[in-house]
Amino acid sequence: MEKKISLDIPNEDEELKDLMSNNKEDLNVDIIEKSIGVLGRWHIAIYLAVILCKLPALWQQLSIVVLAPPTNFTCIDNVTDKCSPNCSSIVFDRSVFTQTIQMEWNLICSRSQLPNLGQTIAMCGIIVGNFIFGTLSDKYGRRNPLICGVILQLISSTAAAFAPWFWLFVILRFIAAIATGGIMVTSFVLIMELVGAKWRTQLGIICNVPYDLGQPSLALIAYFFRDWHHIQLAITLPGLVLLSYYWIVPESPRWLLTTKQPEKAIEIMKRAAHCNKLPSNSIEEDVERFVRRKIVKQDKGKFFDLFRKGSMRLRTICICFNWFGCGVCFYGGAQYIGQLGGNIFLNITICGTLQLSGTLSAVWVTQYLDRRHTVMASNVLAGLSFFVISVVPNDLHWVKVLFASFGMYGMSLCFSTIYIYSAELFPTIIRNRGVAIGSISARIGSMIAPFIVGLALIKPWLPSIIFGITPPMCAILDYYLPETRGLKLPETFEDIEMLRETPQNLSKSQILVNKIQK
Repeated sequence: MEKKISLDIPNEDEELKDLMSNNKEDLNVDIIEKSIGVLGRWHIAIYLAVILCKLPALWQQLSIVVLAPPTNFTCIDNVTDKCSPNCSSIVFDRSVFTQTIQMEWNLICSRSQLPNLGQTIAMCGIIVGNFIFGTLSDKYGRRNPLICGVILQLISSTAAAFAPWFWLFVILRFIAAIATGGIMVTSFVLIMELVGAKWRTQLGIICNVPYDLGQPSLALIAYFFRDWHHIQLAITLPGLVLLSYYWIVPESPRWLLTTKQPEKAIEIMKRAAHCNKLPSNSIEEDVERFVRRKIVKQDKGKFFDLFRKGSMRLRTICICFNWFGCGVCFYGGAQYIGQLGGNIFLNITICGTLQLSGTLSAVWVTQYLDRRHTVMASNVLAGLSFFVISVVPNDLHWVKVLFASFGMYGMSLCFSTIYIYSAELFPTIIRNRGVAIGSISARIGSMIAPFIVGLALIKPWLPSIIFGITPPMCAILDYYLPETRGLKLPETFEDIEMLRETPQNLSKSQILVNKIQK
Protein backbone atom coordinates (compact mmCIF):
# COMPACT_ATOMS: atom_id res chain seq x y z
CA MET A 1 0.00 0.00 0.00
CA GLU A 2 1.42 3.37 -1.09
CA LYS A 3 2.31 5.97 1.46
CA LYS A 4 0.04 8.99 1.46
CA ILE A 5 1.95 12.18 0.83
CA SER A 6 1.52 14.84 3.48
CA LEU A 7 0.30 18.22 2.34
CA ASP A 8 1.01 19.93 5.66
CA ILE A 9 2.94 23.16 5.35
CA PRO A 10 6.47 22.73 6.71
CA ASN A 11 7.67 25.06 9.42
CA GLU A 12 9.76 28.10 8.48
CA ASP A 13 13.15 26.53 9.34
CA GLU A 14 12.46 23.42 7.29
CA GLU A 15 11.12 25.49 4.42
CA LEU A 16 14.11 27.85 4.41
CA LYS A 17 16.62 25.01 4.58
CA ASP A 18 14.87 23.10 1.81
CA LEU A 19 14.57 26.13 -0.45
CA MET A 20 18.23 27.11 0.04
CA SER A 21 19.48 23.65 -0.81
CA ASN A 22 17.20 23.09 -3.77
CA ASN A 23 16.59 26.55 -5.24
CA LYS A 24 19.13 26.09 -8.01
CA GLU A 25 17.66 22.69 -8.87
CA ASP A 26 14.12 24.12 -8.97
CA LEU A 27 15.10 26.59 -11.66
CA ASN A 28 16.44 23.93 -14.02
CA VAL A 29 14.64 20.65 -13.25
CA ASP A 30 11.07 19.87 -14.19
CA ILE A 31 9.53 17.23 -11.90
CA ILE A 32 7.40 15.80 -14.72
CA GLU A 33 10.33 15.49 -17.14
CA LYS A 34 12.53 14.00 -14.43
CA SER A 35 9.94 11.33 -13.66
CA ILE A 36 8.59 10.28 -17.08
CA GLY A 37 11.18 11.63 -19.50
CA VAL A 38 11.03 14.29 -22.18
CA LEU A 39 9.53 12.24 -25.02
CA GLY A 40 8.82 8.53 -25.04
CA ARG A 41 6.33 6.00 -26.31
CA TRP A 42 3.76 7.13 -23.75
CA HIS A 43 4.07 10.78 -24.80
CA ILE A 44 3.80 9.96 -28.50
CA ALA A 45 0.74 7.73 -28.07
CA ILE A 46 -1.15 10.36 -26.04
CA TYR A 47 0.00 13.14 -28.36
CA LEU A 48 -1.18 11.42 -31.56
CA ALA A 49 -4.53 10.63 -29.97
CA VAL A 50 -5.17 14.17 -28.74
CA ILE A 51 -4.20 16.04 -31.91
CA LEU A 52 -6.82 14.12 -33.89
CA CYS A 53 -9.49 16.40 -32.40
CA LYS A 54 -8.03 19.31 -34.40
CA LEU A 55 -9.41 17.92 -37.67
CA PRO A 56 -13.15 18.03 -36.80
CA ALA A 57 -12.51 21.32 -34.99
CA LEU A 58 -11.57 22.95 -38.30
CA TRP A 59 -14.46 21.28 -40.11
CA GLN A 60 -16.94 22.69 -37.61
CA GLN A 61 -15.54 26.22 -37.90
CA LEU A 62 -15.30 26.50 -41.68
CA SER A 63 -18.05 24.15 -42.81
CA ILE A 64 -20.26 27.14 -43.63
CA VAL A 65 -18.08 27.68 -46.71
CA VAL A 66 -19.48 24.50 -48.28
CA LEU A 67 -22.82 24.40 -46.47
CA ALA A 68 -23.69 27.88 -47.74
CA PRO A 69 -21.52 28.51 -50.83
CA PRO A 70 -22.34 31.23 -53.37
CA THR A 71 -25.60 29.99 -54.91
CA ASN A 72 -27.00 31.20 -58.22
CA PHE A 73 -30.68 31.16 -59.10
CA THR A 74 -32.96 32.39 -61.86
CA CYS A 75 -36.55 33.55 -62.05
CA ILE A 76 -38.85 31.41 -64.19
CA ASP A 77 -40.79 34.55 -65.16
CA ASN A 78 -37.70 35.99 -66.89
CA VAL A 79 -37.83 39.04 -64.63
CA THR A 80 -34.61 41.07 -64.61
CA ASP A 81 -34.79 41.70 -60.87
CA LYS A 82 -34.84 38.19 -59.44
CA CYS A 83 -35.78 39.53 -56.00
CA SER A 84 -38.77 41.59 -57.16
CA PRO A 85 -42.34 40.69 -56.15
CA ASN A 86 -43.05 39.98 -59.83
CA CYS A 87 -40.90 36.85 -59.64
CA SER A 88 -43.38 34.11 -58.75
CA SER A 89 -40.88 31.25 -58.56
CA ILE A 90 -37.15 30.66 -58.72
CA VAL A 91 -34.89 27.86 -59.92
CA PHE A 92 -31.55 27.21 -58.19
CA ASP A 93 -28.39 26.28 -60.07
CA ARG A 94 -27.56 22.78 -58.81
CA SER A 95 -24.62 22.13 -61.12
CA VAL A 96 -22.05 22.37 -58.29
CA PHE A 97 -24.07 21.61 -55.13
CA THR A 98 -27.31 19.68 -55.26
CA GLN A 99 -28.58 21.12 -51.97
CA THR A 100 -27.31 24.00 -49.82
CA ILE A 101 -28.87 25.69 -46.82
CA GLN A 102 -29.88 28.57 -49.10
CA MET A 103 -31.85 26.12 -51.24
CA GLU A 104 -33.22 24.35 -48.17
CA TRP A 105 -34.63 27.46 -46.47
CA ASN A 106 -34.77 29.95 -49.36
CA LEU A 107 -32.00 32.16 -47.93
CA ILE A 108 -31.82 34.59 -50.84
CA CYS A 109 -32.55 38.25 -51.55
CA SER A 110 -33.58 39.92 -48.27
CA ARG A 111 -32.62 36.72 -46.38
CA SER A 112 -29.24 36.32 -48.06
CA GLN A 113 -27.30 37.60 -45.03
CA LEU A 114 -28.73 34.98 -42.68
CA PRO A 115 -25.94 32.42 -43.39
CA ASN A 116 -23.35 35.08 -42.47
CA LEU A 117 -25.30 35.88 -39.31
CA GLY A 118 -25.39 32.18 -38.48
CA GLN A 119 -21.61 31.99 -38.89
CA THR A 120 -21.13 35.01 -36.63
CA ILE A 121 -23.28 33.33 -33.98
CA ALA A 122 -21.19 30.16 -34.35
CA MET A 123 -17.98 32.14 -33.80
CA CYS A 124 -19.59 33.57 -30.67
CA GLY A 125 -20.02 29.96 -29.59
CA ILE A 126 -16.27 29.42 -29.97
CA ILE A 127 -15.68 32.37 -27.64
CA VAL A 128 -18.16 31.06 -25.09
CA GLY A 129 -16.57 27.61 -25.29
CA ASN A 130 -13.06 29.03 -24.79
CA PHE A 131 -14.16 30.84 -21.66
CA ILE A 132 -16.36 28.12 -20.14
CA PHE A 133 -14.07 25.18 -20.82
CA GLY A 134 -10.97 27.21 -19.97
CA THR A 135 -12.40 27.88 -16.53
CA LEU A 136 -13.71 24.33 -16.06
CA SER A 137 -10.43 22.69 -17.03
CA ASP A 138 -8.44 24.85 -14.62
CA LYS A 139 -10.84 23.84 -11.85
CA TYR A 140 -11.72 20.21 -12.73
CA GLY A 141 -8.74 19.11 -14.80
CA ARG A 142 -7.95 18.85 -18.51
CA ARG A 143 -9.28 15.35 -19.24
CA ASN A 144 -12.94 15.50 -18.18
CA PRO A 145 -13.81 18.80 -19.91
CA LEU A 146 -12.09 17.52 -23.07
CA ILE A 147 -14.21 14.36 -23.10
CA CYS A 148 -17.39 16.34 -22.37
CA GLY A 149 -16.56 18.65 -25.28
CA VAL A 150 -16.15 15.71 -27.65
CA ILE A 151 -19.54 14.25 -26.65
CA LEU A 152 -21.31 17.61 -26.87
CA GLN A 153 -19.83 18.33 -30.29
CA LEU A 154 -20.81 14.91 -31.62
CA ILE A 155 -24.44 15.13 -30.44
CA SER A 156 -25.14 18.73 -31.51
CA SER A 157 -23.40 18.47 -34.89
CA THR A 158 -25.23 15.26 -35.77
CA ALA A 159 -28.55 16.82 -34.80
CA ALA A 160 -27.77 19.87 -36.98
CA ALA A 161 -27.73 17.65 -40.08
CA PHE A 162 -31.43 16.86 -39.49
CA ALA A 163 -32.60 20.33 -38.40
CA PRO A 164 -35.96 21.12 -40.07
CA TRP A 165 -35.71 24.89 -39.44
CA PHE A 166 -32.91 27.35 -40.07
CA TRP A 167 -32.86 28.85 -36.57
CA LEU A 168 -32.70 25.40 -35.00
CA PHE A 169 -29.76 24.70 -37.29
CA VAL A 170 -28.09 27.90 -36.04
CA ILE A 171 -28.70 27.02 -32.38
CA LEU A 172 -27.28 23.51 -32.81
CA ARG A 173 -24.19 24.89 -34.58
CA PHE A 174 -23.79 27.40 -31.74
CA ILE A 175 -23.78 24.54 -29.21
CA ALA A 176 -21.33 22.58 -31.37
CA ALA A 177 -19.13 25.67 -31.54
CA ILE A 178 -19.09 25.93 -27.74
CA ALA A 179 -17.82 22.35 -27.64
CA THR A 180 -15.29 23.06 -30.41
CA GLY A 181 -13.88 26.08 -28.59
CA GLY A 182 -13.51 24.01 -25.43
CA ILE A 183 -11.86 21.11 -27.24
CA MET A 184 -9.30 23.36 -28.93
CA VAL A 185 -8.09 25.17 -25.83
CA THR A 186 -8.21 22.16 -23.48
CA SER A 187 -6.45 19.73 -25.83
CA PHE A 188 -3.64 22.19 -26.52
CA VAL A 189 -2.95 22.93 -22.87
CA LEU A 190 -2.97 19.20 -22.10
CA ILE A 191 -0.36 18.58 -24.80
CA MET A 192 1.83 21.44 -23.54
CA GLU A 193 1.76 20.06 -20.00
CA LEU A 194 2.66 16.50 -21.02
CA VAL A 195 5.46 17.15 -23.52
CA GLY A 196 8.97 17.94 -22.28
CA ALA A 197 10.51 21.36 -22.85
CA LYS A 198 12.99 20.01 -25.42
CA TRP A 199 10.20 18.95 -27.80
CA ARG A 200 7.47 21.32 -26.65
CA THR A 201 8.04 23.80 -29.47
CA GLN A 202 8.12 21.30 -32.34
CA LEU A 203 5.22 19.19 -31.13
CA GLY A 204 3.22 22.23 -30.06
CA ILE A 205 3.41 23.52 -33.63
CA ILE A 206 2.99 20.16 -35.36
CA CYS A 207 -0.23 19.59 -33.43
CA ASN A 208 -1.76 22.24 -35.71
CA VAL A 209 -1.06 20.16 -38.83
CA PRO A 210 -4.36 18.22 -38.56
CA TYR A 211 -6.09 21.58 -38.23
CA ASP A 212 -4.36 22.79 -41.40
CA LEU A 213 -5.26 19.59 -43.22
CA GLY A 214 -8.89 20.26 -42.31
CA GLN A 215 -9.35 22.72 -45.17
CA PRO A 216 -8.13 20.48 -48.04
CA SER A 217 -10.02 17.54 -46.54
CA LEU A 218 -13.15 19.70 -46.21
CA ALA A 219 -12.88 20.51 -49.91
CA LEU A 220 -12.52 16.78 -50.65
CA ILE A 221 -15.58 15.92 -48.55
CA ALA A 222 -17.62 18.63 -50.26
CA TYR A 223 -16.46 17.42 -53.67
CA PHE A 224 -17.89 13.95 -53.08
CA PHE A 225 -20.93 14.97 -50.99
CA ARG A 226 -22.75 17.81 -52.72
CA ASP A 227 -25.75 17.85 -50.35
CA TRP A 228 -25.35 19.88 -47.15
CA HIS A 229 -27.03 17.18 -45.03
CA HIS A 230 -24.47 14.62 -46.16
CA ILE A 231 -21.57 17.05 -45.73
CA GLN A 232 -22.65 17.84 -42.17
CA LEU A 233 -22.78 14.15 -41.30
CA ALA A 234 -19.48 13.46 -43.05
CA ILE A 235 -17.64 16.06 -40.93
CA THR A 236 -19.32 14.94 -37.70
CA LEU A 237 -19.37 11.13 -37.58
CA PRO A 238 -15.55 10.74 -37.63
CA GLY A 239 -15.75 12.29 -34.14
CA LEU A 240 -16.95 8.91 -32.87
CA VAL A 241 -13.28 7.91 -32.83
CA LEU A 242 -12.61 10.61 -30.24
CA LEU A 243 -14.84 8.86 -27.73
CA SER A 244 -11.82 6.60 -27.15
CA TYR A 245 -10.37 9.49 -25.11
CA TYR A 246 -12.29 8.10 -22.13
CA TRP A 247 -9.93 5.10 -22.08
CA ILE A 248 -6.81 6.63 -23.65
CA VAL A 249 -6.26 10.18 -22.40
CA PRO A 250 -4.97 10.62 -18.81
CA GLU A 251 -5.28 13.64 -16.57
CA SER A 252 -2.39 16.10 -16.64
CA PRO A 253 0.07 15.15 -13.85
CA ARG A 254 1.20 18.77 -13.77
CA TRP A 255 -2.34 19.95 -13.03
CA LEU A 256 -2.76 17.24 -10.36
CA LEU A 257 0.41 18.34 -8.60
CA THR A 258 -0.56 21.98 -8.75
CA THR A 259 -4.00 21.25 -7.27
CA LYS A 260 -2.56 19.16 -4.41
CA GLN A 261 -3.44 15.69 -5.74
CA PRO A 262 0.02 14.08 -5.69
CA GLU A 263 -1.22 10.48 -5.25
CA LYS A 264 -3.14 10.57 -8.54
CA ALA A 265 -0.21 12.25 -10.25
CA ILE A 266 2.19 9.57 -9.00
CA GLU A 267 -0.05 6.81 -10.32
CA ILE A 268 -0.11 8.34 -13.82
CA MET A 269 3.61 9.15 -13.76
CA LYS A 270 4.52 5.60 -12.77
CA ARG A 271 2.43 4.23 -15.65
CA ALA A 272 4.09 6.65 -18.06
CA ALA A 273 7.59 5.83 -16.78
CA HIS A 274 6.91 2.11 -17.17
CA CYS A 275 5.67 2.62 -20.75
CA ASN A 276 8.74 4.73 -21.52
CA LYS A 277 10.98 2.06 -19.95
CA LEU A 278 12.25 4.42 -17.25
CA PRO A 279 12.82 3.64 -13.54
CA SER A 280 9.92 4.65 -11.31
CA ASN A 281 11.33 3.83 -7.87
CA SER A 282 12.17 7.45 -6.98
CA ILE A 283 9.02 9.10 -8.36
CA GLU A 284 7.15 9.08 -5.05
CA GLU A 285 10.10 10.49 -3.15
CA ASP A 286 10.74 13.17 -5.79
CA VAL A 287 7.08 14.21 -5.81
CA GLU A 288 6.99 14.43 -2.01
CA ARG A 289 10.04 16.69 -2.03
CA PHE A 290 8.51 18.75 -4.83
CA VAL A 291 5.24 19.14 -2.93
CA ARG A 292 7.05 20.28 0.24
CA ARG A 293 8.85 22.98 -1.71
CA LYS A 294 5.80 24.16 -3.62
CA ILE A 295 3.09 23.85 -1.00
CA VAL A 296 3.92 27.21 0.55
CA LYS A 297 3.47 28.91 -2.78
CA GLN A 298 0.17 27.33 -3.76
CA ASP A 299 -2.64 29.68 -4.63
CA LYS A 300 -5.96 29.07 -6.28
CA GLY A 301 -5.86 30.82 -9.63
CA LYS A 302 -8.69 33.13 -10.61
CA PHE A 303 -9.53 34.86 -13.86
CA PHE A 304 -8.69 38.32 -12.53
CA ASP A 305 -5.20 37.10 -11.58
CA LEU A 306 -4.41 37.60 -15.27
CA PHE A 307 -4.65 41.37 -14.70
CA ARG A 308 -3.88 41.81 -10.99
CA LYS A 309 -0.09 42.15 -11.00
CA GLY A 310 1.84 44.45 -13.30
CA SER A 311 4.01 41.82 -15.00
CA MET A 312 1.08 39.45 -15.49
CA ARG A 313 -1.18 42.24 -16.68
CA LEU A 314 1.38 43.37 -19.27
CA ARG A 315 1.88 39.93 -20.78
CA THR A 316 -1.89 39.27 -20.80
CA ILE A 317 -2.58 42.49 -22.72
CA CYS A 318 0.28 41.89 -25.17
CA ILE A 319 -0.71 38.29 -25.83
CA CYS A 320 -4.40 39.13 -26.24
CA PHE A 321 -3.63 41.83 -28.81
CA ASN A 322 -1.42 39.39 -30.71
CA TRP A 323 -4.21 36.81 -30.77
CA PHE A 324 -6.64 39.52 -31.88
CA GLY A 325 -4.30 40.56 -34.69
CA CYS A 326 -3.95 36.94 -35.82
CA GLY A 327 -7.73 36.53 -35.85
CA VAL A 328 -8.34 39.72 -37.83
CA CYS A 329 -5.59 39.26 -40.44
CA PHE A 330 -5.63 35.48 -40.80
CA TYR A 331 -9.37 35.09 -41.32
CA GLY A 332 -9.55 38.36 -43.25
CA GLY A 333 -6.74 37.21 -45.52
CA ALA A 334 -8.41 33.82 -45.97
CA GLN A 335 -11.63 35.54 -46.99
CA TYR A 336 -9.70 37.66 -49.50
CA ILE A 337 -8.22 34.56 -51.11
CA GLY A 338 -11.61 32.87 -51.01
CA GLN A 339 -13.01 35.67 -53.17
CA LEU A 340 -10.73 34.88 -56.10
CA GLY A 341 -13.55 33.14 -57.96
CA GLY A 342 -13.22 30.01 -60.06
CA ASN A 343 -13.31 26.50 -58.61
CA ILE A 344 -14.46 26.68 -54.96
CA PHE A 345 -12.86 23.32 -54.10
CA LEU A 346 -9.51 24.44 -55.52
CA ASN A 347 -9.65 27.78 -53.68
CA ILE A 348 -10.26 26.08 -50.33
CA THR A 349 -7.38 23.69 -51.00
CA ILE A 350 -4.99 26.52 -51.89
CA CYS A 351 -5.87 28.41 -48.72
CA GLY A 352 -5.27 25.29 -46.61
CA THR A 353 -1.95 24.62 -48.34
CA LEU A 354 -0.73 28.14 -47.54
CA GLN A 355 -1.72 27.67 -43.93
CA LEU A 356 0.06 24.31 -43.76
CA SER A 357 3.29 25.73 -45.24
CA GLY A 358 3.38 28.40 -42.53
CA THR A 359 2.86 25.84 -39.78
CA LEU A 360 5.60 23.53 -41.07
CA SER A 361 7.99 26.47 -41.43
CA ALA A 362 7.35 27.39 -37.81
CA VAL A 363 8.84 24.05 -36.74
CA TRP A 364 12.15 24.99 -38.37
CA VAL A 365 12.15 28.73 -37.62
CA THR A 366 11.56 28.35 -33.88
CA GLN A 367 14.69 26.18 -33.62
CA TYR A 368 16.88 29.13 -34.59
CA LEU A 369 14.88 32.12 -33.34
CA ASP A 370 13.50 32.90 -29.91
CA ARG A 371 9.73 32.89 -29.40
CA ARG A 372 9.59 36.66 -29.19
CA HIS A 373 11.68 37.27 -32.30
CA THR A 374 9.75 34.66 -34.29
CA VAL A 375 6.41 36.29 -33.49
CA MET A 376 7.81 39.77 -34.19
CA ALA A 377 9.32 38.77 -37.54
CA SER A 378 6.22 36.94 -38.74
CA ASN A 379 4.02 39.91 -37.79
CA VAL A 380 6.27 42.31 -39.70
CA LEU A 381 6.30 40.01 -42.76
CA ALA A 382 2.51 39.74 -42.75
CA GLY A 383 2.02 43.47 -42.20
CA LEU A 384 4.34 44.50 -45.03
CA SER A 385 2.80 41.96 -47.41
CA PHE A 386 -0.76 43.12 -46.76
CA PHE A 387 0.30 46.77 -46.94
CA VAL A 388 1.90 46.31 -50.38
CA ILE A 389 -1.47 45.07 -51.71
CA SER A 390 -2.94 48.53 -51.13
CA VAL A 391 -0.52 50.12 -53.65
CA VAL A 392 -0.66 47.40 -56.32
CA PRO A 393 -2.81 48.39 -59.35
CA ASN A 394 -6.08 46.50 -59.68
CA ASP A 395 -5.16 45.08 -63.09
CA LEU A 396 -2.15 43.25 -61.57
CA HIS A 397 -4.39 40.66 -59.92
CA TRP A 398 -1.72 37.95 -59.69
CA VAL A 399 0.61 40.32 -57.81
CA LYS A 400 -2.07 40.95 -55.18
CA VAL A 401 -2.62 37.23 -54.83
CA LEU A 402 1.14 36.71 -54.46
CA PHE A 403 1.48 39.23 -51.61
CA ALA A 404 -1.73 37.97 -50.00
CA SER A 405 -0.09 34.53 -49.98
CA PHE A 406 2.99 35.98 -48.24
CA GLY A 407 0.68 37.63 -45.73
CA MET A 408 -1.15 34.36 -45.04
CA TYR A 409 2.19 32.59 -44.68
CA GLY A 410 3.32 35.14 -42.08
CA MET A 411 0.05 34.96 -40.16
CA SER A 412 0.10 31.16 -40.13
CA LEU A 413 3.67 31.23 -38.79
CA CYS A 414 2.63 33.75 -36.13
CA PHE A 415 -0.51 31.80 -35.18
CA SER A 416 1.47 28.58 -34.71
CA THR A 417 4.08 30.26 -32.53
CA ILE A 418 1.67 32.33 -30.43
CA TYR A 419 -0.02 29.13 -29.25
CA ILE A 420 3.30 27.89 -27.84
CA TYR A 421 4.28 31.27 -26.49
CA SER A 422 0.98 31.72 -24.63
CA ALA A 423 1.19 28.34 -22.90
CA GLU A 424 4.74 29.11 -21.74
CA LEU A 425 3.96 32.60 -20.43
CA PHE A 426 1.17 31.68 -17.98
CA PRO A 427 1.59 29.61 -14.78
CA THR A 428 -0.15 26.25 -14.45
CA ILE A 429 -2.90 27.45 -12.11
CA ILE A 430 -4.24 29.89 -14.73
CA ARG A 431 -2.68 28.55 -17.94
CA ASN A 432 -5.96 27.39 -19.42
CA ARG A 433 -7.57 30.73 -18.61
CA GLY A 434 -4.63 32.55 -20.18
CA VAL A 435 -4.74 30.54 -23.41
CA ALA A 436 -8.54 30.76 -23.41
CA ILE A 437 -8.64 34.56 -23.17
CA GLY A 438 -6.10 34.71 -26.00
CA SER A 439 -8.23 32.42 -28.13
CA ILE A 440 -11.29 34.55 -27.29
CA SER A 441 -9.40 37.60 -28.57
CA ALA A 442 -8.68 35.77 -31.82
CA ARG A 443 -12.36 34.86 -32.22
CA ILE A 444 -13.35 38.49 -31.72
CA GLY A 445 -10.87 39.38 -34.43
CA SER A 446 -12.29 36.72 -36.76
CA MET A 447 -15.79 38.13 -36.23
CA ILE A 448 -14.61 41.63 -37.17
CA ALA A 449 -12.58 40.47 -40.20
CA PRO A 450 -15.55 40.10 -42.63
CA PHE A 451 -16.63 43.67 -41.91
CA ILE A 452 -13.09 44.92 -42.60
CA VAL A 453 -13.06 43.07 -45.92
CA GLY A 454 -16.43 44.70 -46.68
CA LEU A 455 -14.79 48.15 -46.44
CA ALA A 456 -13.49 47.49 -49.95
CA LEU A 457 -16.91 48.62 -51.18
CA ILE A 458 -16.10 52.09 -49.80
CA LYS A 459 -12.38 52.26 -50.62
CA PRO A 460 -10.67 49.26 -52.26
CA TRP A 461 -7.41 49.91 -50.38
CA LEU A 462 -8.91 50.16 -46.87
CA PRO A 463 -8.85 46.43 -45.93
CA SER A 464 -5.23 45.92 -46.94
CA ILE A 465 -4.21 49.06 -45.03
CA ILE A 466 -5.88 47.80 -41.85
CA PHE A 467 -4.43 44.31 -42.32
CA GLY A 468 -1.04 45.95 -42.94
CA ILE A 469 -1.04 48.11 -39.80
CA THR A 470 -2.34 45.60 -37.24
CA PRO A 471 0.54 43.02 -37.28
CA PRO A 472 3.35 45.61 -36.83
CA MET A 473 1.44 46.99 -33.81
CA CYS A 474 1.49 43.45 -32.40
CA ALA A 475 5.24 43.24 -33.07
CA ILE A 476 5.83 46.41 -31.03
CA LEU A 477 3.98 44.92 -28.04
CA ASP A 478 5.94 41.66 -28.40
CA TYR A 479 9.10 43.56 -27.47
CA TYR A 480 7.85 43.80 -23.87
CA LEU A 481 7.28 40.07 -23.45
CA PRO A 482 9.90 37.82 -21.79
CA GLU A 483 11.61 35.00 -23.65
CA THR A 484 10.52 31.46 -22.69
CA ARG A 485 12.43 29.23 -25.07
CA GLY A 486 14.02 26.24 -23.33
CA LEU A 487 12.64 27.13 -19.88
CA LYS A 488 10.40 24.86 -17.81
CA LEU A 489 6.75 25.80 -17.58
CA PRO A 490 6.02 28.18 -14.68
CA GLU A 491 3.89 26.64 -11.94
CA THR A 492 3.01 29.64 -9.76
CA PHE A 493 2.98 33.45 -9.88
CA GLU A 494 6.32 33.45 -8.07
CA ASP A 495 7.79 31.46 -10.96
CA ILE A 496 6.64 34.24 -13.29
CA GLU A 497 8.72 36.77 -11.38
CA MET A 498 11.72 34.40 -11.41
CA LEU A 499 11.36 34.10 -15.20
CA ARG A 500 12.35 37.74 -15.52
CA GLU A 501 15.71 36.99 -13.87
CA THR A 502 16.76 34.22 -16.27
CA PRO A 503 19.72 34.92 -18.63
CA GLN A 504 17.37 34.92 -21.65
CA ASN A 505 15.51 37.94 -20.25
CA LEU A 506 18.38 39.98 -18.86
CA SER A 507 20.16 42.50 -21.02
CA LYS A 508 23.97 42.34 -21.29
CA SER A 509 24.26 45.38 -19.03
CA GLN A 510 22.06 43.78 -16.38
CA ILE A 511 24.13 40.58 -16.46
CA LEU A 512 27.32 42.62 -16.07
CA VAL A 513 25.88 44.53 -13.09
CA ASN A 514 24.85 41.25 -11.44
CA LYS A 515 28.36 39.83 -11.85
CA ILE A 516 29.91 42.97 -10.36
CA GLN A 517 27.53 42.85 -7.39
CA LYS A 518 28.50 39.22 -6.72
